[in-house]
Amino acid sequence: MAETADQPTPATDNDTPWKNALEHHFPEFLGFYFPDADAGIDWTRGYQFLDKELAQVVQDAELGKRYVDKLVCVHRSDGTEDWVYIHIEIQGGHDSAFAKRMFTYNCRLFERYDRPVASLAVLADDNSTWRPSAFGWDLFGCRHVLEYPLIKLLDYAARLEALLADPNPFALVTAAHLLTRLTRGDAQRRYAAKWRLARLLYERDWDRQRIIDLFAVIDWMMRLPPDLENKLWQELTTLECNKTMPYVTSVERIGYQRGHLEGREIGREEGREEGRHVEASALIQKLLRRRFGSLPPGIEERIEALGEALLDFTAVTDLDAWLRRH
Repeated sequence: MAETADQPTPATDNDTPWKNALEHHFPEFLGFYFPDADAGIDWTRGYQFLDKELAQVVQDAELGKRYVDKLVCVHRSDGTEDWVYIHIEIQGGHDSAFAKRMFTYNCRLFERYDRPVASLAVLADDNSTWRPSAFGWDLFGCRHVLEYPLIKLLDYAARLEALLADPNPFALVTAAHLLTRLTRGDAQRRYAAKWRLARLLYERDWDRQRIIDLFAVIDWMMRLPPDLENKLWQELTTLECNKTMPYVTSVERIGYQRGHLEGREIGREEGREEGRHVEASALIQKLLRRRFGSLPPGIEERIEALGEALLDFTAVTDLDAWLRRH
Protein backbone atom coordinates (compact mmCIF):
# COMPACT_ATOMS: atom_id res chain seq x y z
CA MET A 1 0.00 0.00 0.00
CA ALA A 2 1.41 3.39 -0.93
CA GLU A 3 2.42 5.82 1.77
CA THR A 4 -0.29 8.22 0.67
CA ALA A 5 -2.97 5.80 1.88
CA ASP A 6 -2.97 7.09 5.45
CA GLN A 7 -6.60 6.35 6.15
CA PRO A 8 -7.83 2.76 6.23
CA THR A 9 -10.35 1.78 3.62
CA PRO A 10 -13.87 2.46 4.98
CA ALA A 11 -15.16 -0.82 6.32
CA THR A 12 -18.36 -2.29 7.55
CA ASP A 13 -19.02 -3.64 11.00
CA ASN A 14 -18.13 -7.11 9.73
CA ASP A 15 -14.51 -6.63 8.73
CA THR A 16 -12.67 -3.89 10.63
CA PRO A 17 -9.94 -4.92 13.10
CA TRP A 18 -11.56 -2.54 15.61
CA LYS A 19 -14.39 -5.08 15.78
CA ASN A 20 -12.21 -8.00 16.86
CA ALA A 21 -10.30 -5.90 19.37
CA LEU A 22 -13.52 -4.62 20.94
CA GLU A 23 -15.20 -8.02 21.02
CA HIS A 24 -12.23 -9.85 22.49
CA HIS A 25 -11.37 -7.15 25.03
CA PHE A 26 -14.68 -5.43 25.73
CA PRO A 27 -14.18 -4.78 29.48
CA GLU A 28 -10.85 -3.10 28.73
CA PHE A 29 -12.50 -1.01 26.00
CA LEU A 30 -15.10 0.36 28.42
CA GLY A 31 -12.56 0.69 31.21
CA PHE A 32 -10.34 2.90 29.07
CA TYR A 33 -12.83 5.07 27.16
CA PHE A 34 -15.92 4.98 29.41
CA PRO A 35 -14.88 4.29 33.02
CA ASP A 36 -18.26 5.37 34.44
CA ALA A 37 -20.03 2.72 32.38
CA ASP A 38 -17.39 0.17 33.32
CA ALA A 39 -17.94 0.88 37.02
CA GLY A 40 -21.69 0.36 36.65
CA ILE A 41 -21.49 -3.13 35.14
CA ASP A 42 -21.44 -6.45 36.98
CA TRP A 43 -18.79 -8.21 34.89
CA THR A 44 -19.09 -11.42 36.92
CA ARG A 45 -22.43 -12.09 35.21
CA GLY A 46 -20.98 -11.90 31.73
CA TYR A 47 -22.13 -9.98 28.67
CA GLN A 48 -23.42 -10.76 25.19
CA PHE A 49 -22.93 -9.16 21.78
CA LEU A 50 -26.12 -8.91 19.75
CA ASP A 51 -24.96 -8.37 16.17
CA LYS A 52 -27.96 -9.95 14.45
CA GLU A 53 -30.40 -8.09 16.67
CA LEU A 54 -28.72 -4.76 15.95
CA ALA A 55 -28.71 -5.48 12.22
CA GLN A 56 -32.47 -6.01 12.31
CA VAL A 57 -33.00 -2.66 14.01
CA VAL A 58 -30.69 -0.60 11.79
CA GLN A 59 -30.96 -2.50 8.52
CA ASP A 60 -31.97 0.62 6.58
CA ALA A 61 -28.89 2.61 7.60
CA GLU A 62 -25.81 3.34 5.51
CA LEU A 63 -22.52 2.51 7.19
CA GLY A 64 -20.41 5.29 5.71
CA LYS A 65 -17.11 5.48 7.58
CA ARG A 66 -18.25 3.64 10.66
CA TYR A 67 -15.56 1.34 12.03
CA VAL A 68 -17.74 -0.42 14.59
CA ASP A 69 -21.44 -0.51 15.35
CA LYS A 70 -22.19 -2.79 18.32
CA LEU A 71 -25.02 -3.71 20.66
CA VAL A 72 -24.10 -5.41 23.94
CA CYS A 73 -26.30 -6.81 26.67
CA VAL A 74 -24.83 -6.28 30.16
CA HIS A 75 -25.92 -6.52 33.81
CA ARG A 76 -25.90 -3.49 36.08
CA SER A 77 -23.97 -3.71 39.32
CA ASP A 78 -26.54 -1.78 41.39
CA GLY A 79 -29.31 -4.30 40.80
CA THR A 80 -31.84 -1.73 39.52
CA GLU A 81 -32.17 -3.60 36.22
CA ASP A 82 -31.45 -7.26 35.57
CA TRP A 83 -29.92 -6.42 32.20
CA VAL A 84 -29.60 -3.39 29.93
CA TYR A 85 -28.15 -2.54 26.54
CA ILE A 86 -25.10 -0.59 25.42
CA HIS A 87 -25.00 0.69 21.85
CA ILE A 88 -21.48 1.61 20.70
CA GLU A 89 -20.38 3.43 17.58
CA ILE A 90 -16.79 4.04 16.51
CA GLN A 91 -16.89 6.63 13.75
CA GLY A 92 -13.97 7.10 11.38
CA GLY A 93 -14.95 10.33 9.63
CA HIS A 94 -17.18 13.39 9.76
CA ASP A 95 -20.86 12.58 9.31
CA SER A 96 -23.43 15.35 9.55
CA ALA A 97 -26.13 12.79 10.36
CA PHE A 98 -24.18 11.11 13.18
CA ALA A 99 -26.06 12.64 16.16
CA LYS A 100 -29.42 11.98 14.55
CA ARG A 101 -28.43 8.37 13.89
CA MET A 102 -27.42 7.88 17.52
CA PHE A 103 -30.80 9.32 18.60
CA THR A 104 -32.72 7.16 16.12
CA TYR A 105 -30.97 3.95 17.09
CA ASN A 106 -31.43 4.62 20.78
CA CYS A 107 -35.18 5.11 20.26
CA ARG A 108 -35.52 2.04 18.06
CA LEU A 109 -33.64 -0.16 20.50
CA PHE A 110 -35.71 1.01 23.44
CA GLU A 111 -38.90 0.46 21.49
CA ARG A 112 -37.85 -3.05 20.52
CA TYR A 113 -36.56 -4.27 23.88
CA ASP A 114 -38.30 -2.02 26.40
CA ARG A 115 -35.04 -1.70 28.33
CA PRO A 116 -32.70 1.22 29.06
CA VAL A 117 -30.14 1.78 26.32
CA ALA A 118 -26.82 3.57 26.85
CA SER A 119 -25.42 5.05 23.64
CA LEU A 120 -21.63 5.57 23.56
CA ALA A 121 -19.54 7.08 20.78
CA VAL A 122 -15.85 7.12 19.87
CA LEU A 123 -14.77 9.55 17.14
CA ALA A 124 -11.59 8.76 15.19
CA ASP A 125 -11.85 11.65 12.71
CA ASP A 126 -9.39 14.52 12.21
CA ASN A 127 -11.74 17.44 12.94
CA SER A 128 -11.05 18.65 16.48
CA THR A 129 -14.17 20.86 16.56
CA TRP A 130 -16.68 18.23 15.45
CA ARG A 131 -18.27 16.90 18.64
CA PRO A 132 -21.86 15.77 18.02
CA SER A 133 -22.87 14.70 21.55
CA ALA A 134 -26.66 15.30 21.51
CA PHE A 135 -29.73 15.33 19.32
CA GLY A 136 -33.40 16.10 19.91
CA TRP A 137 -35.93 18.91 20.10
CA ASP A 138 -37.85 21.16 22.44
CA LEU A 139 -41.29 21.97 21.01
CA PHE A 140 -44.27 23.54 22.81
CA GLY A 141 -43.05 22.33 26.16
CA CYS A 142 -42.25 18.86 24.87
CA ARG A 143 -38.56 18.08 25.21
CA HIS A 144 -37.01 14.96 23.71
CA VAL A 145 -33.21 14.90 23.73
CA LEU A 146 -30.52 12.21 23.72
CA GLU A 147 -27.20 13.22 25.25
CA TYR A 148 -24.50 10.59 25.10
CA PRO A 149 -20.86 10.25 26.22
CA LEU A 150 -18.48 11.13 23.42
CA ILE A 151 -14.80 10.23 23.22
CA LYS A 152 -12.54 12.03 20.74
CA LEU A 153 -9.26 10.22 20.06
CA LEU A 154 -7.60 13.53 19.18
CA ASP A 155 -8.06 14.64 22.80
CA TYR A 156 -5.41 12.13 23.88
CA ALA A 157 -2.68 13.80 21.78
CA ALA A 158 -1.01 15.50 24.76
CA ARG A 159 -0.80 12.15 26.58
CA LEU A 160 1.02 10.13 23.94
CA GLU A 161 3.89 8.91 26.12
CA ALA A 162 1.49 8.07 28.94
CA LEU A 163 -0.59 6.04 26.47
CA LEU A 164 2.47 4.03 25.45
CA ALA A 165 3.10 3.18 29.11
CA ASP A 166 -0.55 2.39 29.92
CA PRO A 167 -1.24 -1.38 30.32
CA ASN A 168 -4.75 -1.08 28.84
CA PRO A 169 -4.68 -2.41 25.23
CA PHE A 170 -6.86 0.44 24.00
CA ALA A 171 -4.29 2.94 25.18
CA LEU A 172 -1.98 1.38 22.60
CA VAL A 173 -4.72 1.49 19.95
CA THR A 174 -5.23 5.19 20.69
CA ALA A 175 -1.49 5.80 20.51
CA ALA A 176 -1.40 4.06 17.12
CA HIS A 177 -4.17 6.33 15.87
CA LEU A 178 -2.31 9.44 17.01
CA LEU A 179 1.04 8.27 15.64
CA THR A 180 -0.59 7.54 12.31
CA ARG A 181 -1.63 11.20 12.12
CA LEU A 182 1.75 12.49 13.32
CA THR A 183 3.69 10.49 10.73
CA ARG A 184 1.46 11.27 7.78
CA GLY A 185 3.65 11.87 4.71
CA ASP A 186 6.84 10.69 6.47
CA ALA A 187 7.44 7.03 5.73
CA GLN A 188 10.57 6.69 7.87
CA ARG A 189 8.89 8.15 10.96
CA ARG A 190 5.88 5.93 10.29
CA TYR A 191 8.12 2.88 10.16
CA ALA A 192 9.87 3.82 13.41
CA ALA A 193 6.56 4.40 15.17
CA LYS A 194 5.02 1.15 13.93
CA TRP A 195 8.10 -0.85 14.92
CA ARG A 196 8.01 0.74 18.40
CA LEU A 197 4.36 -0.24 18.85
CA ALA A 198 5.02 -3.78 17.64
CA ARG A 199 7.83 -4.23 20.17
CA LEU A 200 5.57 -2.97 22.95
CA LEU A 201 3.08 -5.73 22.16
CA TYR A 202 5.66 -8.35 23.12
CA GLU A 203 7.15 -6.47 26.04
CA ARG A 204 3.78 -6.55 27.80
CA ASP A 205 3.74 -10.36 27.96
CA TRP A 206 0.22 -10.39 26.55
CA ASP A 207 -1.40 -13.57 25.31
CA ARG A 208 -1.36 -14.59 21.66
CA GLN A 209 -4.90 -13.46 20.81
CA ARG A 210 -4.39 -10.00 22.27
CA ILE A 211 -1.15 -9.50 20.37
CA ILE A 212 -2.75 -10.59 17.09
CA ASP A 213 -5.84 -8.44 17.62
CA LEU A 214 -3.90 -5.31 18.48
CA PHE A 215 -1.30 -5.73 15.77
CA ALA A 216 -4.12 -6.11 13.25
CA VAL A 217 -5.48 -2.70 14.27
CA ILE A 218 -2.01 -1.12 14.20
CA ASP A 219 -1.21 -2.67 10.82
CA TRP A 220 -4.56 -1.52 9.43
CA MET A 221 -3.91 2.07 10.51
CA MET A 222 -0.20 2.47 9.79
CA ARG A 223 0.31 1.57 6.14
CA LEU A 224 3.90 1.59 4.87
CA PRO A 225 5.55 1.58 1.44
CA PRO A 226 6.46 -1.98 0.30
CA ASP A 227 10.18 -1.69 1.09
CA LEU A 228 9.60 -0.53 4.65
CA GLU A 229 6.78 -3.04 5.08
CA ASN A 230 9.17 -5.85 4.15
CA LYS A 231 11.79 -4.46 6.52
CA LEU A 232 9.25 -4.40 9.35
CA TRP A 233 8.29 -8.04 8.72
CA GLN A 234 11.94 -9.05 8.82
CA GLU A 235 12.34 -7.30 12.16
CA LEU A 236 9.17 -8.92 13.50
CA THR A 237 10.35 -12.34 12.36
CA THR A 238 13.65 -11.91 14.18
CA LEU A 239 11.85 -10.64 17.28
CA GLU A 240 9.50 -13.61 17.32
CA CYS A 241 12.32 -16.09 16.77
CA ASN A 242 14.24 -14.62 19.70
CA LYS A 243 11.19 -14.77 21.94
CA THR A 244 9.95 -18.11 20.52
CA MET A 245 6.54 -16.47 20.12
CA PRO A 246 5.41 -16.87 16.47
CA TYR A 247 2.27 -14.79 16.79
CA VAL A 248 2.01 -11.96 14.30
CA THR A 249 4.07 -13.47 11.49
CA SER A 250 2.09 -16.71 11.31
CA VAL A 251 1.58 -17.74 7.69
CA GLU A 252 -1.30 -15.91 5.92
CA ARG A 253 -2.54 -14.17 9.10
CA ILE A 254 -2.14 -10.51 8.20
CA GLY A 255 -1.88 -10.89 4.44
CA TYR A 256 -5.21 -12.70 4.31
CA GLN A 257 -6.83 -10.10 6.51
CA ARG A 258 -5.61 -7.24 4.33
CA GLY A 259 -7.00 -8.93 1.26
CA HIS A 260 -10.35 -9.29 3.01
CA LEU A 261 -10.42 -5.73 4.30
CA GLU A 262 -9.70 -4.24 0.91
CA GLY A 263 -12.04 -6.62 -0.90
CA ARG A 264 -9.31 -7.75 -3.30
CA GLU A 265 -8.77 -11.38 -4.10
CA ILE A 266 -5.30 -10.54 -5.37
CA GLY A 267 -4.47 -9.05 -1.99
CA ARG A 268 -5.42 -12.32 -0.38
CA GLU A 269 -3.13 -14.38 -2.61
CA GLU A 270 -0.26 -11.93 -2.23
CA GLY A 271 -0.73 -12.13 1.52
CA ARG A 272 -0.42 -15.91 1.45
CA GLU A 273 2.69 -15.71 -0.71
CA GLU A 274 4.29 -13.08 1.51
CA GLY A 275 3.47 -15.11 4.62
CA ARG A 276 5.04 -18.28 3.22
CA HIS A 277 8.16 -16.35 2.19
CA VAL A 278 8.56 -14.74 5.61
CA GLU A 279 8.11 -17.99 7.46
CA ALA A 280 10.51 -19.87 5.20
CA SER A 281 13.14 -17.22 5.82
CA ALA A 282 12.54 -17.36 9.58
CA LEU A 283 12.85 -21.16 9.67
CA ILE A 284 16.09 -21.13 7.70
CA GLN A 285 17.56 -18.54 10.05
CA LYS A 286 16.40 -20.53 13.07
CA LEU A 287 18.01 -23.68 11.67
CA LEU A 288 21.30 -21.89 11.06
CA ARG A 289 21.31 -20.46 14.59
CA ARG A 290 20.68 -23.90 16.04
CA ARG A 291 23.58 -25.37 14.09
CA PHE A 292 26.10 -22.51 14.23
CA GLY A 293 24.98 -20.11 16.99
CA SER A 294 24.81 -16.39 16.27
CA LEU A 295 24.81 -15.49 12.58
CA PRO A 296 27.46 -13.24 11.02
CA PRO A 297 26.43 -9.72 9.93
CA GLY A 298 24.58 -9.59 6.64
CA ILE A 299 23.47 -13.23 6.55
CA GLU A 300 19.82 -12.38 7.19
CA GLU A 301 19.80 -9.97 4.28
CA ARG A 302 21.40 -12.59 2.04
CA ILE A 303 18.71 -15.10 2.97
CA GLU A 304 15.99 -12.57 2.24
CA ALA A 305 17.65 -11.78 -1.09
CA LEU A 306 16.94 -15.33 -2.23
CA GLY A 307 13.36 -14.16 -2.77
CA GLU A 308 11.18 -16.75 -4.48
CA ALA A 309 14.02 -19.26 -4.38
CA LEU A 310 13.12 -19.81 -0.73
CA LEU A 311 9.79 -21.24 -1.79
CA ASP A 312 11.31 -23.21 -4.69
CA PHE A 313 13.82 -24.78 -2.29
CA THR A 314 11.13 -26.55 -0.26
CA ALA A 315 7.73 -26.04 1.28
CA VAL A 316 7.53 -24.31 4.64
CA THR A 317 5.92 -27.38 6.22
CA ASP A 318 8.77 -29.59 5.00
CA LEU A 319 11.31 -27.16 6.43
CA ASP A 320 9.55 -27.19 9.77
CA ALA A 321 9.43 -30.99 9.89
CA TRP A 322 13.11 -31.24 8.96
CA LEU A 323 13.99 -28.72 11.67
CA ARG A 324 12.18 -30.76 14.33
CA ARG A 325 14.00 -33.98 13.29
CA HIS A 326 17.39 -32.28 13.50
